[in-house]
Amino acid sequence: MTADGYSPTPAPRPRGAWRAPMAAGPLAATVTVPGSKSLTNRELILAALADGPSTLTSPLHSDDSARMVEALRALGVGIESVSGDGPFGDDLVVTPTWPFTGGSTVDSGQAGTVMRFAAPLGGFAKGDVTLTAHESALHRPMGAMIKTLRDVGVDIDDGGHWALPFTVRGHGHVRGGEVSIDASASSQFVSGLLLAAPRFDVGLHLHHVGERLPSIPHIDMTVESLAHRGVHVERPAPDEWIVPAGAIRGKDVAIEPDLSNAAPFLAAAMIAGGSVGVTGWPAHSTQPGHMLADILSVMGARTARRGGVLTVSAGSGIQGVDLDLSAAGELTPTIFALAAFADAPTTLYGIGHIRGHETDRIAALIGNLRALGGEAEELEDGIRIVPRPLHGGVWRAHHDHRLATTGAMIGLAVPGVEVDDIGTTAKTMPQFPELWAGMLAGVGVDAGAMQAS
Repeated sequence: MTADGYSPTPAPRPRGAWRAPMAAGPLAATVTVPGSKSLTNRELILAALADGPSTLTSPLHSDDSARMVEALRALGVGIESVSGDGPFGDDLVVTPTWPFTGGSTVDSGQAGTVMRFAAPLGGFAKGDVTLTAHESALHRPMGAMIKTLRDVGVDIDDGGHWALPFTVRGHGHVRGGEVSIDASASSQFVSGLLLAAPRFDVGLHLHHVGERLPSIPHIDMTVESLAHRGVHVERPAPDEWIVPAGAIRGKDVAIEPDLSNAAPFLAAAMIAGGSVGVTGWPAHSTQPGHMLADILSVMGARTARRGGVLTVSAGSGIQGVDLDLSAAGELTPTIFALAAFADAPTTLYGIGHIRGHETDRIAALIGNLRALGGEAEELEDGIRIVPRPLHGGVWRAHHDHRLATTGAMIGLAVPGVEVDDIGTTAKTMPQFPELWAGMLAGVGVDAGAMQAS
C-alpha cells in the first residue's frame, strides 16, 4: 500500500478450483456491479494527460485498473485515493505531470488496455520506458501498434520481435501527423492513439486500413470520452479520425457500471429461470454491453429498464440465433453459454479477433464445452454451437476472466462443473464469486465487506 492509501494490487482473491453452484430454483435478485474497466482505464489516461487534476468517481478497482494506476505512477503521475460514496472502493484523484518521467518499467500484466494505451505515453517521457506483460499475455498483438507509433515519431527498440517486451526511448514529445494502421486485431490500437493524440505536436490524422474494425463501440467510447474533456475528434469516414493538438481538460468523471461484466448475471435468469436486475444501467452508453437488452430479447428473454435498473426475465426458452457480434466480441462467452442451452443451433460470427484476447477464446470455449459433452465447431470468423445434454467436469479458465464466468453460467444448470481458477475474475471483477452467490441466494451483497476481505 502506498503512502496515500492506494493499494496498487487488489487484495488477494481465492485461487484454484471452484465448484460452480447450481440454481436451486428461479432467480429473483438485483445486483450492483463495479465500474467499467474500459471507462476507468480511458479516464485514467486522459486524466494523466490533462491540463489539471481530475477526480474519478466510482472507478473500478481490479487487477487491470491497478496495472494502469501502476503504469501512470511509474511515469510520474500523481494518483491519490480518497473516500467516496461508491460501494466498491475509493475515488481517485489524478494530478498530471509534464513531461513524464523516464527510467521506469510498465508491467501490463494481462491488461490489453494498459499495453496499448500506455505505449504512446512512453514517447512523452524524458528517458527510457520499458513495457512488458505477464508471460501469458506476451502473445497479444502489438506489431501494428509498434509500426504506427514509429510512424508518428516514437523511438521504439523491440529487438526486431514486433511484440512485448520493448523499450520506448522517450524524448519528451511525439511528433504526430497523418498515419495508417491495421487495427483488425484490436480496436485498442485506435483508442490508444486517439487518447494520446491531443498531446502530439501536430495532432493526429489516423486511417484504419485493415479488412475489418472490431469493437467499434469501444472506439466510440474513446471519442466520447475525449469530447467530454474538450477534444473534438473529426470522423470524415468510418475508418478515419482527425484529432487536433490541444489541451485535455481536467475534469471530475463518474464511471458507469461495467455492462459487459453484468452480462453473466443478466443471462443467468435465462438459464435458471426467474429474473435478475442490474442497478445503475444508463439510458445511453458507448459500452458494448449496452447491446445486451436487444441481444437477450432476440434469444427469448423479456427485458425492461425502470428506475435505472435493467431487468432480464426468462421467457419460454432460449432460442438459437445467428448473431453478428463484431461490435461486441467481449459478449461472446456469455452468449456462448446461453447457446449451449438453446432450442436450436446458434452461429456467432464477426468474432475472429477474439482469438487474440487473454487466450484464444474461440478454441477455449469449444474445448471446454466438448469436455462436458457439448458440441461446437470453429468457423473462420466465429463459432457454431449445437445444444447437447451436458455433464459435469473441469471448466478451464485459461487465465481469462470471461472464460471463468462462462463456466459459472454453465454450472447453473449442470451439476459438477468445476472452474479451475475462479480467481482470474479479479482481472476486472474481484467480487465475482460473492456477487454470484448473492444472486443465487436472492439477496444483496455487502460490497463494503467484500472490499475489506
